[in-house]
Amino acid sequence: MKKIADYRKLLDVDNKADLSTLKSRYRQIMKECHPDRFVNNEEGLRAAEEKSKEMIEAYHFLVSICPETLENQLPIYKNTIESSAIADFDWKGHILSITFADGSKYEYFNVTKNEYIKLINADSPARHAKRHIYPKYAYRNVLKTA
Repeated sequence: MKKIADYRKLLDVDNKADLSTLKSRYRQIMKECHPDRFVNNEEGLRAAEEKSKEMIEAYHFLVSICPETLENQLPIYKNTIESSAIADFDWKGHILSITFADGSKYEYFNVTKNEYIKLINADSPARHAKRHIYPKYAYRNVLKTA
């Protein structure tokens, strides 16, 4: 997915980067572009604030899809997909967002429009998702359960 590739390029990490690599790279970049370094330079301050926002977004996104994070959250994820009903779902630009009745929300990446149409037309969206979405597509948790 382009968003993932762009964020990896922004942080200058490869697809095998683990949490510690992401964290150290993020800290290194933030030291270089932190807005506090540009107190007397208004133009530099604006540029640093913008770059900082991009770095923070990229870091949090990559951490959320990191295999270590997904492994740590696997029991919660399995419980959600097995015991909670689908409350709502939406598809935009190959990202399928599914909101569950327990309040959690997950994004599934590279979901084709054809797959989304099949989900819409399925007699049971939950059964279709269990068979064709959950085991096939990369995901991340976007909303923590309460």
